[in-house]
Amino acid sequence: MAEFPPDYPPAIRATAMACDANPYGKIFVGWLMGQMALAAGSVASRFCGARAPVVAADGFSFTAPVEIGDEVSFHAEIVGTGRTSMTVAVQVWRRDRHGEGTSQAAAGRFTLVSMGEDDRPLPLKVVPLQEGSSLG
Repeated sequence: MAEFPPDYPPAIRATAMACDANPYGKIFVGWLMGQMALAAGSVASRFCGARAPVVAADGFSFTAPVEIGDEVSFHAEIVGTGRTSMTVAVQVWRRDRHGEGTSQAAAGRFTLVSMGEDDRPLPLKVVPLQEGSSLG
């Protein structure tokens, strides 16, 4: 788990609202996963210049609760590519609404596929990126 947020801007930033809370008063991880998928999709579609739906998700960890009112930043970067696919790592960082204290709340990886207008996989127009490298 990282000690500090990434040095690149978040793909998405949102305020955690009461409507997204679970019965225990913390933000529901389903909401976090949905926002993480949106962040991954934003980065992937900009990278490939096409629609890029999520086809797989894995490696999730939820390391700190997100409170109602927290500012939540979703940092996403492409960490691998294939012929038509992109692997996007997403880190979630929360900040107390009334302070500067931050902590990593979650992390996970998504695989997305570049899609053509015919709804078939579209080859990427870039050199494949090896796992372990990154494009922020």
